[in-house]
Amino acid sequence: MNASHVSLRDDYEVTGIELDTLVEEAWKVPGVIGSRMTGAGFGGCTISIVRDEAIEEFIKQVGEAYEKKIGYAADFYVVEIGDGPCKLK
Repeated sequence: MNASHVSLRDDYEVTGIELDTLVEEAWKVPGVIGSRMTGAGFGGCTISIVRDEAIEEFIKQVGEAYEKKIGYAADFYVVEIGDGPCKLK
């Protein structure tokens, strides 16, 4: 996941300062498994996989660093993944 973001940033050049800031700050937080941009690039959003016990600290650290560097607040949406695909009976 992290290597994918690096490739999107370095090889395809489709990220930007906002996306890179979110992802690079996410990588610094203990409990973050991975983070990358998602969507078409050139702005947009990131997705991060964060351990439950690290969510509050993740939002605090990444949010503060983002606002300091970019000048406005980021929005965070905490979601839970489902059980995945299954066969309907």
